[in-house]
Amino acid sequence: MLGFDADELEPLYEDMIRMVDRLPNQDEYRRVRHLLLLQQSSGPTDDGGAITDDQLSRVIPSCPHLETVDLTGVPETSDRTVVLLASHATHLQGINLSGCTQVSEVGVLELTNKSLPLRWIHLNGVVGLTDPSISAIAKSCSRLIELELCDLPLLSPVSVRDIWSFSRKLRTLRLARCSLLSDKAFPSIIRPPSPTPSDGDDKPLPQIPGTWIEQMPPLVLHHTADNLRILDLTNCKITDDAVEGIVCHANKIQTLVLSGCSQLTDHSVESICKLGGNLDVLMLARVANVTDRAMIMLARSCPHLRCVDLAFCRNLTDMSVFELAGLKSLRRLSLVRVHKLTDIAMYALAEHAKGLERLHVSYCDRLSLEAIHLLLGNVESLQHLTATGIPAFRRKGVHRFSERPPSNYDPEQKAAYCVFNGPNLAGLRGFLDKEAQRERDAETKNIPFVSRSDDKLDLY
Repeated sequence: MLGFDADELEPLYEDMIRMVDRLPNQDEYRRVRHLLLLQQSSGPTDDGGAITDDQLSRVIPSCPHLETVDLTGVPETSDRTVVLLASHATHLQGINLSGCTQVSEVGVLELTNKSLPLRWIHLNGVVGLTDPSISAIAKSCSRLIELELCDLPLLSPVSVRDIWSFSRKLRTLRLARCSLLSDKAFPSIIRPPSPTPSDGDDKPLPQIPGTWIEQMPPLVLHHTADNLRILDLTNCKITDDAVEGIVCHANKIQTLVLSGCSQLTDHSVESICKLGGNLDVLMLARVANVTDRAMIMLARSCPHLRCVDLAFCRNLTDMSVFELAGLKSLRRLSLVRVHKLTDIAMYALAEHAKGLERLHVSYCDRLSLEAIHLLLGNVESLQHLTATGIPAFRRKGVHRFSERPPSNYDPEQKAAYCVFNGPNLAGLRGFLDKEAQRERDAETKNIPFVSRSDDKLDLY
């Protein structure tokens, strides 16, 4: 039996290459291990044009050592190319076909039929995919640790139930904006049967017939998803029952994205609190029904929270921010359009959130520039601040430190745009320091103070 010394193998692995935004030439075919075509417009080829599906289909059969392939920069990628990839790249561990709308069940099923050692699959926005191909992935890709299926309008609870049942090694699962997903797609807790009415009770009204999805039995699993760390359910039509079942089944989740799940209430947050110290990132933007009570419980139950998004949670007040400010690990906080916030919330962050790096308070119109100034002075780690639409930021001299607004904004939007980063944030802090000093000097000298846009300290 022939053997190879480790020293002989090392040059072979060093010779393998990573190709980004271009196709390999003939001399590189057998050496390319990672093919990443990320840019749609900057994928140069020999004739100077963008990379096409025809070119891909000619090159891929000659690259047998491919391990990771990202084709997001070639949106016209077809089933033909995916079938060729499945047939020739026998060591394929990861593939990203996000946005490749020409790919269908045919290509994905071929990937699952070849027993490839796939560990991660991204199929975001491949809008033609339906349940059979996703169920095939769940049942045949036993090594899978990362699966992204966002923006699939035809994905139903049927295949997602198979993911929970068969893909037990998953660490990341993203199902954002899959409009057909409901509670039936997720694990359910076993509840005691409701008591049957006695003869003296009124008979319940007959149940209104629902869709075939609503008539599916609850998904009761007898194993747990101990490996799951990241779950994204943005804009899915789930209720508190689904969140409770998910947390009971996957109690080590670190990143949980529930933005846009508008039916959720405080009961969901109570369930999330069971994640305790495991929870690192929680996104609840546009979950308008949550209240201060839930946020207080969250802050006290999950001490390692690093990133919290509460944008458009209209029922929250300063009390929620006061509790969250005490989290020592807090680095990013979004409070966009939380209209009930006042300067008290900023004072709490200034006093306690010393590690805060990114803060979003756009359209919190009760905030004053003085409170923001105090925050900037106390929280030296702050590197990003969004304050668009806050009336106080219309003060003279402030707007020059903001980033440039997007070119497609109308004049009114451009006037309200206030986003400060890095050096500009330091510049804003210095400007407000000087203006505060001028105000104190004016008071000392008993002369009127007039705000200015320059950085000079003299009063005239």
